[in-house]
Amino acid sequence: MLTAHPSKNLQMTDAGLSSSTRVTAVDEQGMSRELELAGERPLTLYVDKQEIVTLMTIGTQPELLTLGYLKNQGIIEDIERIKVVQVDWETEAVAVVTDGGTGDYREQLEHRTVTTGCGQGTVFGRLIDKLEKIRVPRVAVRQTTVYGLLDNLRNYNEVYKKAGAVHGCALCSGTEIDFFVEDVGRHNAVDAIAGYMWLKGIDGGDKIFYTTGRLTSEMVIKVTQMGIPVLLSRSGATQMGLDMARQSGVTLISRAKGRHFLVLNGIDNLLYDAESITKIR
Repeated sequence: MLTAHPSKNLQMTDAGLSSSTRVTAVDEQGMSRELELAGERPLTLYVDKQEIVTLMTIGTQPELLTLGYLKNQGIIEDIERIKVVQVDWETEAVAVVTDGGTGDYREQLEHRTVTTGCGQGTVFGRLIDKLEKIRVPRVAVRQTTVYGLLDNLRNYNEVYKKAGAVHGCALCSGTEIDFFVEDVGRHNAVDAIAGYMWLKGIDGGDKIFYTTGRLTSEMVIKVTQMGIPVLLSRSGATQMGLDMARQSGVTLISRAKGRHFLVLNGIDNLLYDAESITKIR
């Protein structure tokens, strides 16, 4: 069933799936145990009947994932061009209908250089060129804000706690979590948040982006495109991820767990304001 979005000339389904299923396994002592497994389904994306990509997804936010993928890959730049996003799990497909105007996604597809990412193909070459023209705003980040945000994130990661096998991403305002998504691939979770921001017209200039995944070049590129100045992860980073952060001005914080974190880029943006902490510069 299609419903109209109140602020956009856009109709979408609401076809989110349950995040996990219950199965029976046998442990090392031969005892039966019930446990939850994270869902994983293929979702093939079509734009005006042209096949674009097949994403492996948990399926809880398929419409937002579709929008974010199209935005982050540079396939469609203006959400007003999209008229329908229709997910059909029987065919494991999502159909996007555009206004069919000139300068459409076909021109983008002619220049696609694809590399494999976690759970999806990722357009890379043209995005590198685009990144050279983007600088995110410089925003101060308090040490206590990082700690408060990490404390609040303990209340999320519901699928991971039940079933594992997923990554989580969050759009944050200070210590508050605005929107949280889990998926089998970290890029899917990022794209779903990008779709959420695109649909609601949210500016990323005062936001923090949190991910459980690695801080790779692709992650930094996507956050930069979303205009978000701070990228925070409980995991590590790659050298190219750091290079991209330096180029775009993203404050890059890795290994963020408990009261520990490592600032890889943007140290001048961090305000050490926690008590009993000695700053070493």
